[in-house]
Amino acid sequence: MTDARSPISTYWDTAAATFDEEPDHGLRDPATRAAWAARLHDWLPAAPGHVLDLGCGTGSLAVLLARQGHRVTGIDLAPRMVARARAKLTAAGLRADLHVGDAAAPPARPDGYDALLSRHLVWTLPSPESALHHWTTLLRPGGTLVLVEGRWAQADGDGRPYAPGVPRLPWAGGVRAETLAAALRPHVRELTVVPLEHDAALWGRVVPDERYALIART
Repeated sequence: MTDARSPISTYWDTAAATFDEEPDHGLRDPATRAAWAARLHDWLPAAPGHVLDLGCGTGSLAVLLARQGHRVTGIDLAPRMVARARAKLTAAGLRADLHVGDAAAPPARPDGYDALLSRHLVWTLPSPESALHHWTTLLRPGGTLVLVEGRWAQADGDGRPYAPGVPRLPWAGGVRAETLAAALRPHVRELTVVPLEHDAALWGRVVPDERYALIART
């Protein structure tokens, strides 16, 4: 692991122990879990498909994808996140291929992926626009890219890095839908933005900031 990525990995490793306490992270409430399952079913190609879960964290979405019949590959920079994801899949009696690695530059699959999924990841990337381009090259023709993102209200005007030793990131604190769409549009055939901030079931509460899903096809 390079020095530039080490503080980011350490930050999320430390966060792993309490990460699932957020309603939309752990999906412990049946209503929240069902809301995410329904959205994934609507956004992604029909199962079974090869889906790459970028920044898979503790594996909550990977569980939903595998339960829907997809063949799931997950990648995350934080080893403790991946360990928790593996345990979660095992406890659910499901399988996924989970790896520790850089979600900004995951390896290609020989036949490509049917879909790539990331949630609240791009704001953590040192070079998000390069990552977006790379991700589109990993998809089969006609493949689907789903980015669940937002711009956190508390981040506006906050110039602090999110972790010690991490330089100020281009999209620190999240990215507005129009900015992300503009960066991705040259690399995809079609693109749709779905507002999500008013769907409290997804977040386990009412949220005060911008939340959305960007669904693109190559």
